Amino acid sequence: MKRLWLLFAMLLVGCGAKEEPPVKTVVAVKLGRSELADIVLTVRVPATMFPKEQANISARITAPIRTLNVRKGDNISRGQVLAELENRDTVAQKQEAAAALADAQANLQKTRAGTLPTDIERARGQFATAEAALKQAQKIYDRRSELFKQGAIPNKDLLTAETDLAQARTAYEVARKSLELIQNQSQGDITIAQSRVDQAKARLALAEAQLQYSDLRSPFAGTVTEQFQYPGDMAKPDTPTFTLMDLSTVIARGQVPESETGKLRAGQLCSFAPTDAAGIAASGRVTVINRAVDTARRTVEVWCEIPNSRTKMRSGIFGTLTVSIGTASQSVVVPQSAVQFDEGTRNGFVMMVDDKRIAHKREVEGGEIADGKVQILRGLKAGEVVVIEGGYGLPDGAEVKAVEAAK
Repeated sequence: MKRLWLLFAMLLVGCGAKEEPPVKTVVAVKLGRSELADIVLTVRVPATMFPKEQANISARITAPIRTLNVRKGDNISRGQVLAELENRDTVAQKQEAAAALADAQANLQKTRAGTLPTDIERARGQFATAEAALKQAQKIYDRRSELFKQGAIPNKDLLTAETDLAQARTAYEVARKSLELIQNQSQGDITIAQSRVDQAKARLALAEAQLQYSDLRSPFAGTVTEQFQYPGDMAKPDTPTFTLMDLSTVIARGQVPESETGKLRAGQLCSFAPTDAAGIAASGRVTVINRAVDTARRTVEVWCEIPNSRTKMRSGIFGTLTVSIGTASQSVVVPQSAVQFDEGTRNGFVMMVDDKRIAHKREVEGGEIADGKVQILRGLKAGEVVVIEGGYGLPDGAEVKAVEAAK
């Protein structure tokens, strides 16, 4: 019975109570306006930095390292001797080749001087004598033949002249062949002597080349970035001693999606910003747009060549490559903090505020992002008020108040 009275009393108290109105919440946010501005259109891709030139320096011959003239981290000039190999055997080979060349040249000079003035000149004299005798015998024969026809001389005299002419011809042929033989023989001796000189010169050039190979020289000016061997190690053609890089100009290589390569041109402005060095960027120009597509990633490699005298970029650093492809004039833009993007897309929403300070969710399509501003392609007009700070988690229809005017 007592429980029934207690329940009745509670109902009476409840019927007499009045409901309190809910407390209205006003959210403090920072506001800004969308505006019209010229925005630079870009293509942004991940990129890695490479040197302009790079070379692994190895020995051309197998020999112990006698001296190292540079160390890892040293700056070097073109043609500088980086290391010296043991070369005493090569020096001896060069001296031997030089002596052989001197001997061959002396033999050639002796052959030319000893053969031509004596044997050839003697043979030429004998040939001239035989030629004159033949001409004389021919004249005598012709005259006696004419006299014989006239009956002025007997047949015996004509036969004698004919015999003398035949003997003169024989002597002439012998002298001619002797001259040709000695000329050919002398020229052959000279050719052999000359070939021995040429062989000696080739052996000397080989020895000099081997001697030059005992010095490891830099093919370009740059920096020693790796050192693999030390004095006493055996240098070999298949083992690098140093790695050299020319970092006076660096190249940021990025993989641009195939669909965006049509916007790229050689000579366009580009920049590289390292991931681990916020606020530091270096500018250059596009020099290479690969003509082949990476079939696995469907990308095209693009090179941005950047002068590196002041920025001190290092090879191998990772960052973002940005290529400027044009300008979108009078585009609607808002601060980047005003747009909440859907993950992995350029679509998202902004919180637009009406004249009654009520926030409304507005879906937008974003475009280029530059200098802290987002290009709005669809969903917003210039002059509209948007939340630029404090909009995360803000419900649609919430009342807001500005705590600071946007600058």
